[in-house]
Amino acid sequence: MRSKRPSTFWRILLLSPLLISLGVFSSDSLPVVRGGFDDSAGPIEPNVRIGVFGLFHPKQFMLSAVEGQALVLRSEAQSIVLENSGVRSATARIEPSQVVVTHGAQVLRGRSIQVAGRANQPVDFILAIPGKITRHYHGLLEIKPASGELSAIVTIELETAVASVVAAESSSDMPLEALKAVAIAARSYFVSGRGRHHEFDFCDTTHCQFLRTPPSPDSRFAKAVQETRSLVLSYLGKSFAAMYTRSCSGRTRIPAELGLPDATYPYYAVACSHCRLHPAHWTSRISSQEAPSLRADNENLRLAIDHRLGWSAVPSNNFTVQREGDSLLLRGVGNGHGIGLCQTGAKAMAEAGAGYQEILHHYYPNANIVSYLRSNRP
Repeated sequence: MRSKRPSTFWRILLLSPLLISLGVFSSDSLPVVRGGFDDSAGPIEPNVRIGVFGLFHPKQFMLSAVEGQALVLRSEAQSIVLENSGVRSATARIEPSQVVVTHGAQVLRGRSIQVAGRANQPVDFILAIPGKITRHYHGLLEIKPASGELSAIVTIELETAVASVVAAESSSDMPLEALKAVAIAARSYFVSGRGRHHEFDFCDTTHCQFLRTPPSPDSRFAKAVQETRSLVLSYLGKSFAAMYTRSCSGRTRIPAELGLPDATYPYYAVACSHCRLHPAHWTSRISSQEAPSLRADNENLRLAIDHRLGWSAVPSNNFTVQREGDSLLLRGVGNGHGIGLCQTGAKAMAEAGAGYQEILHHYYPNANIVSYLRSNRP
């Protein structure tokens, strides 16, 4: 685990100069989202609130301090400090209407537990569901009850969140120019796609964008974010939450083909030569009772099935169905909804020498790349 490196890196990143201009965005299972900024809008919120670990329906969390830093847990007028010396971890569990935190002999109770540094600043911490998942975050944390479970909401600086998504959504061998395209896509979503959840801005799954631990500051993922800082996609003077997919079938799709509503940006079906020549085939077998009305032109139904059975149950919307007794044999190609930027195609374009501007203009015709910072707008 890293200690002070992420916070130092992101302070440097925030001071780095704005380098270019271009834009796009969205995740494999992201429905069309309306929204964005225009010339009359106020400043963009620099932080995002992300609900994490929700898929695990947690009843308990383990919270730990990172070497060299202190965590202050607050509830109303009470507080607990976690440091390296002594017991550096605390356990949070749910009771009917409150959260109970245990730290050694200390007990903290409240309807909401706030976690920050000593000066109430963002801090590095480790959050875990024992035996299931452990993640390192940099930001602020809130833990509270929600429908009989624990809800964990991490407030993260925008560019830190973008880097975390780029690292989570991209393959390790993706060229830098393709990573820059993904970075602009992810940032566009965070800037323009709020409002998909009631208690927080976004979740950490492919329902919004996949989120992991922030990457190392010297990684290519971090460099891609730094070199595209503040850039998002704009159409007719307004930013939009663009969609992107892991791989397509050789031709990207438009929302209407999958039963999704029209978007602010009018998606175009464009050719993706790499996926046409090198299709990603897949097969899957599921119970006919689990998917009695499965259709390739219904994205919401595909997502509902994947949510129940796992994201690999129906990997894409390009498939045929063959009934075999009580089961359905699916044969398909691609991974994701196939709308917008194709990451596999973007990788191939970058390997052939294309820059991120060319990649984005190919998958998002007639879109412009702009800075979400009002002071930097043309």
